[in-house]
Amino acid sequence: MGSRLIKMLLKKGYSIKALVRSGSENKLPGGCEYVIADPFDATTFAKEIIDGSIFIQLLGVSHPGPRKKKQFQTIDLASARGSITAAKEAGVKHFIYVSVAQTPTTIMHDYQKCRAEAEALIHSTKINSTIIRPWYVVGPGHYWPLFFQPFFKLMEWIPSTSKKAKALRLVTLKQMLNTLIYAVDHPPKEGVSIIEIDGIKAIR
Repeated sequence: MGSRLIKMLLKKGYSIKALVRSGSENKLPGGCEYVIADPFDATTFAKEIIDGSIFIQLLGVSHPGPRKKKQFQTIDLASARGSITAAKEAGVKHFIYVSVAQTPTTIMHDYQKCRAEAEALIHSTKINSTIIRPWYVVGPGHYWPLFFQPFFKLMEWIPSTSKKAKALRLVTLKQMLNTLIYAVDHPPKEGVSIIEIDGIKAIR
């Protein structure tokens, strides 16, 4: 998602500085500046953030699943803490965070809990922020949920499961990228703006 988003933002005329680990800088699109740092340690990159800039936090566990509880703590939450701390210190004007739908579930409770903790930290900083809450993003390497789409649609029509099924609908990679671009272009005037799944699907 990150590389695709960078290309779209560069095309729109934004200047981009990406945080990468050593050895990953060659994977970035051309025209993108970079900072080699530890995403879990705000002191390694806070001074590289331009005052009044937009910070987009995308780092997280790939292919999240119930067995990755520890990684949600050590990667998702830890990187969010580092980014939020650095953004606050640097005077970022708009913080964008990709969270997860908070409709109660049992299978992904630990993942939701870590993302909710990050959201609470964002609120505490008083930085103008946008929080985007997808459930599952369908795209390259992540198409398998489409096989269950008919079942999901059926659940939306059953009264007892309709509310939860609608709250946990799939979104596409294109919809997520469009939403991120929208968030960049439309920062909240004050406080925290939250874009739920309905909002993600509505943005073109």
